[in-house]
Amino acid sequence: MSARTLPLLFLNLGGEMLYILDQRLRAQSIPGEKARKDEWTDVDRKRVMNDIITTMFNKKFMEELFKPQELYSKKALRTVYDRLAHASIMRLNQASMDKLYDLMTMAFKYQVLLCPRPKDILLVTFNHLDAIKDFVHDSPGILNQVDETFRQLIETYSGLSAGEFQLIRQTLLVFFQDMHIRVSIFLKDKVQNSNGRFVLPISGPVPWGTEVPGLIRMFNRNGDEVKRTEFTTDGNYVTPQREGSFDLYGDRVLKLGTNMYSVSRPVETHMSGSSKTSASHAKENIAPNPLAKEELNFLARLLGGLEVKKPGGSETGFRLNLFTTDEEEEHAALTRPEELSYKVINIEATQEPGRRAELSRILGELEVAEPRPASSGKGEDLLALMDGL
Repeated sequence: MSARTLPLLFLNLGGEMLYILDQRLRAQSIPGEKARKDEWTDVDRKRVMNDIITTMFNKKFMEELFKPQELYSKKALRTVYDRLAHASIMRLNQASMDKLYDLMTMAFKYQVLLCPRPKDILLVTFNHLDAIKDFVHDSPGILNQVDETFRQLIETYSGLSAGEFQLIRQTLLVFFQDMHIRVSIFLKDKVQNSNGRFVLPISGPVPWGTEVPGLIRMFNRNGDEVKRTEFTTDGNYVTPQREGSFDLYGDRVLKLGTNMYSVSRPVETHMSGSSKTSASHAKENIAPNPLAKEELNFLARLLGGLEVKKPGGSETGFRLNLFTTDEEEEHAALTRPEELSYKVINIEATQEPGRRAELSRILGELEVAEPRPASSGKGEDLLALMDGL
């Protein structure tokens, strides 16, 4: 597995989350002069987007994210997005958060599957960041945060070989391989089957630097071409006109990773039959996990810098519903398989005992070990939590 996958996974999923939230906030916003105190306005939407993007691109957070490290569990990453989604005055209940995460993961999974070549995953990431910059174009401070992450991406990934990008792509596909959530946009466009699996095209542009299939060339031992044989293909392939730009600014050419919600249409998620069956049997393994200690340290570093904004004074948090009606949201919460539901974890980074207890809950049914008085630092305290497993 690649130790350089985590930043790409986090930024692309985060970009999809922002697309969805922006679309839903726009759909539910009311003109400011007509809105009641408990209704969304466009000012509230911009505030929510700015707060989440500010938190997402926090400098210390990005520094931890870009350190080479193995990809962590779905549950650990899901906890980070729970925290991120609640970094503003917006509040999502469990069913809406589940739906949001389903849409994020399936959209990025489809993009990874469609990438013409492994290196194009970086272009998909740049498309997400280009769109995020549009969200905050009138906030220079936040825009500078996003540009700094852009530069980190270019510095980290521009020199990687094709083989290293292939390893990154394979790591992402392993992460997504058991996720088969049906999404209405994909079903309507006939790019997803009723079982939640994607339909991959056999036509379109070939990867940059390759030729359209249909010709076999044979060479002799001296490297001279001696024979050509043509064959027919079932697909209609074309050669791309140019390669997408990997610079801070430029034409990415590739459209994967752009905002598919820019045209308003309802988006529903459905658990496929096979997914429901597997979910009912996919209980968390309670056997000792050799990565659990590392996950606790990983979450301690990442989540410690993410502060959930609590409404101050008389201000109330705004609730966002990702379903058409409150009744649909309530029904989804009741029918959702228990194994796929998560809670929002609030971690106070300055209070070490409470922090340790919360971190242990993140990974499931972990028991918190009694604090050791002779501990010499945070890292040892976190490791001590796992001693009894």
